Order: sequence, then C-alpha cells, then structure tokens
Amino acid sequence: MKVKPLGNRVLIKVKESEEKTKGGLFIPQTAQEKTQSGTIMAIGTDEAIKVKVGDEILYDKYAGTQIKIDEVDHLILSGDDILAVIE
Repeated sequence: MKVKPLGNRVLIKVKESEEKTKGGLFIPQTAQEKTQSGTIMAIGTDEAIKVKVGDEILYDKYAGTQIKIDEVDHLILSGDDILAVIE
C-alpha cells in the first residue's frame, strides 16, 4: 500500500523501541516506552515543510495518527508536531 500525505503532513516510520538494556536484560514489550523518533517516508504538498524524505526526526509524544503499512507501524503527523531533526 502507498500512502501520500496531504498539505503540511508527513508520513514517518516509527523507530522500534529497545528490547534490551545496556546491561543485556530483556525488556518485555508491555514495559517498553513508546519512542518519539522516526524516519520521514513521505512528505505532503506544502512547500513550507523543512524536512526531506530520509530525515530522522523527533516528534511530539501524543501527536499523529497511527497506521500500519505492510505490518510496520507508521504515523501521519502535522508538520507542526515535528520538534527536531536528528543529525
């Protein structure tokens, strides 16, 4: 399935949370925190968006609409919910 965001929205692939601690202990999925970072997969038609496909970003914790594309978690976010680009 292909998804093309409209306007000032972007489609991001959500970064998977860590399954192990630095000490090697496994964290059960129910105890893992939701990540707040991901990779831009598609951009809407608004020219004011300052990110590009492939950028890794941080976004607002409760932002966006969750969707699954080919069994992978994605979010559709407003450009205003992007907090930073990770370099």
